[in-house]
Amino acid sequence: MVLNLSKVIELIVKEKGLKQEDLVQVVEAAVQSAARKVYGDYDNIEAQYNPDLDEVEVFQFKVISDEVEDPNVQITLKDARRLDPNCQIGDELGEKLDSSRLGRIAAQSAKQVIVQKVKEVERDAVFNEFIDRKGELVSGFIHRFDRRDAIVNLGKAEAILREKEMIPGESFRRGDRIQALILDVTKSLRQPQIELSRTHPRFLVKLYEMEVPEVTEGIVEIVAVAREPGIRAKIAVRSHDVKVDPVGTCVGVKGARVQNVIQELKGERQDIVVWSEDPVRFVCNALAPARVSKVIVDKSAWSMDVVVADDQLSLAIGRKGQNVRLVAKLTGWKIDVRSEHAPEIVSSEQDHALNMIDDIDEPLAEALREAGYNTLEDLAKAKEEDLLEFEGIDEQLAKRILEKATAEISGKR
Repeated sequence: MVLNLSKVIELIVKEKGLKQEDLVQVVEAAVQSAARKVYGDYDNIEAQYNPDLDEVEVFQFKVISDEVEDPNVQITLKDARRLDPNCQIGDELGEKLDSSRLGRIAAQSAKQVIVQKVKEVERDAVFNEFIDRKGELVSGFIHRFDRRDAIVNLGKAEAILREKEMIPGESFRRGDRIQALILDVTKSLRQPQIELSRTHPRFLVKLYEMEVPEVTEGIVEIVAVAREPGIRAKIAVRSHDVKVDPVGTCVGVKGARVQNVIQELKGERQDIVVWSEDPVRFVCNALAPARVSKVIVDKSAWSMDVVVADDQLSLAIGRKGQNVRLVAKLTGWKIDVRSEHAPEIVSSEQDHALNMIDDIDEPLAEALREAGYNTLEDLAKAKEEDLLEFEGIDEQLAKRILEKATAEISGKR
């Protein structure tokens, strides 16, 4: 047996950051496995750590019987009373085995089991810690790269920031410190797979929580977020204190707070608007600074026809329809915009429906449109092998795009 076992356990606990009771169970399981190799693979052989003796004792539990048919599971009353004078027929008695018989081979086997079990305990400890932190903001260092994905050192574990979860145009070098959102945590054979994101809308929410104390305290609430990562975002906020201006609070003195967020997001513009229970008012707030002349609501189709002055049309639509598209994402309403004297209607879904899918950025959307995929319906009819022809789309992404396109269509019906 291992000398100074308690010190060895204490050392491993400190080095690995494990719980002592978990490691004791690991050692007991390892010694039990070794003992069964020596004494036979019987279920009644158990190992128990004795802190007073600072060793793992091995016992074989046997039932006290009048007649012994199998000495590995039964013991006579006469022999049992040598160990416990008060025992009776039918009792179960643990007979201590000679652990010195385990020998070098069994000790090596125990060591292998301990190493394997410690890894399992470590893996479970990391998984249990990070599974409860999904949706939280973390910071770490770029450790290395796996093709175009970044492997991030979080201290106790490594995480992966896939290229598709990076803000378009940003690049990192080894050793760079980054912040990201814990997107997902899954178990794997080696270490838990921790996936990060810098493009998810919640990443933006967590940045404002970090920059704006009133958001963390719940005085100001971020109700909705719509993003085109690296380009522009719209955030709907409301205040739970009539004395606090939610927009001004998030912007900060001389724009300091919002500028810190913009800097972290590589220049992504931020439009902070006041949320309203009235959907018409909410849409008008979200379209600002464009001034709205009239709104026609179709509740059954969950859509709005928005009329603006001629000189406000381009402002309401935005570059390549970006503004009206973000308004639709933010409010959940389909928005059709037209000017007072022009018959042409610009829809939040027209020509830009592909951008409703988070996995499709603007360059990819343009490439898809050039290939004839102008609407979500066009995209949903495509086959996986068709999408694999586009640069940056692998099998997983192709499948996810098709699933989301189908879901978007179903949601509109």
